[in-house]
Amino acid sequence: MKVTTIGLDLAKNVFQVHGADARGAALLRKQLRRSQMAEFFA
Repeated sequence: MKVTTIGLDLAKNVFQVHGADARGAALLRKQLRRSQMAEFFA
């Protein structure tokens, strides 16, 4: 399946990333630190 929508909960140090497909079904839930953000989305 393909992630078509990404939601990002911005916090001070730890971010929550959520990805959904075209139907709205959750495909991705991940917790990332600020230092990991650029590498994850690259």
